[in-house]
Amino acid sequence: MALQLGDVVPDFTQDSTEGPLHFYDWVGDSWVVLFSHPKDFTPVCTTELGAVAKLKPEFAKRGVKVIGLSVDASDSHGKWSKDIEETQGAALNFPLIADHDRKVANLYGMIHPNASDTMTVRSVFIIDANKKLRLTLTYPAATGRNFDEILRTIDSLHLTDKYKVATPVNWKHGEDVIIVPSVSNEQAKDLFPGGWTEHKPYLRTVKQPG
Repeated sequence: MALQLGDVVPDFTQDSTEGPLHFYDWVGDSWVVLFSHPKDFTPVCTTELGAVAKLKPEFAKRGVKVIGLSVDASDSHGKWSKDIEETQGAALNFPLIADHDRKVANLYGMIHPNASDTMTVRSVFIIDANKKLRLTLTYPAATGRNFDEILRTIDSLHLTDKYKVATPVNWKHGEDVIIVPSVSNEQAKDLFPGGWTEHKPYLRTVKQPG
């Protein structure tokens, strides 16, 4: 069965660039971005790993750990990490799972037979502190991922977990948000005492709380 949003993600122990990694222990009470790569020494993924290394402080600021996965072995990862540092100007500063037996890839449904029988597709999993899957993205091999968008979605998830709001199209942190329809106007007066703009009874926008 494919993982669905809201599912508790499976635990695993697997090799990594930082030694044997027990996933739940490594996660602790953090949020996590787990992202997979088809194989080592692929050009698009080389640029992505460098970008995530540079963005690691932004993820950390949000209480999020990052971890990559590729189906090659740890010694191959070590050689690849040198290329990443040389070409991208950033050293690998987070674990890269060495899923040589495809144990994790199969657990998480990262292999799509119509794309490749053996290589993982380029998937992203955002997992919350309760180990629940909150977002998935799957990219084809030739299209690089946008990690600024992944940070944006984490901002939205954190905000909408805390307040009774939703984020509109193309929303960025600090912009107006939407009061969820389940909140009546009477309830909204208590929750949003500064008022809101009613475009339609079901579409009420308000300054971002917090």
